Amino acid sequence: MNLYVGNLPWSCTEEELEAHFAQHGPVRAVRIITERRSGRSKGFGFVEMESAEAGQSAIDALNGKDFGGRELRVDTASERS
Repeated sequence: MNLYVGNLPWSCTEEELEAHFAQHGPVRAVRIITERRSGRSKGFGFVEMESAEAGQSAIDALNGKDFGGRELRVDTASERS
């Protein structure tokens, strides 16, 4: 299950994000979206969980909760069109 994660702290690393989500199930991949020129985080990313159950567990547990001083927004990622 692919999850959208918004309102990330600017200083958050992919490793930190993976460790945070791994508490709710196995993580396949993590990607924080960055600006092309500066390489700075845009404040959102995607976490791919191994199963729908793990993904739903992460949504239920982490959406609206504090992470690095910011309130995370966690939801199912929309497919690109």
